[in-house]
Amino acid sequence: MSSTFSGAHRLYVKSLYKRFLVNELNWAIRRDAWRPRAVAIRAEFERNRNVKDPRALAEIFAKAEAQLADKLHPDPYIPSMMPNGTKWERNRPSHLRP
Repeated sequence: MSSTFSGAHRLYVKSLYKRFLVNELNWAIRRDAWRPRAVAIRAEFERNRNVKDPRALAEIFAKAEAQLADKLHPDPYIPSMMPNGTKWERNRPSHLRP
């Protein structure tokens, strides 16, 4: 089975897909509210799955990046225990204990 696209192309598409999903999750933290939008995002990616023309792909990617830039959440959700979350290093162990 030969492939038309390189590994870098696949990584870019996966990254773009994940960025769309994460951004939608920033807008709707509850998964039941997020899921229908995630299904719509997947359908959009599947609709463009069989596009082989490099110029058409470049146009699709440019539109997708612009759409994502327009919809970026101004204050993305950060889980509390992750870096820069609300509890990140709140109770760090002291290294000065005897």
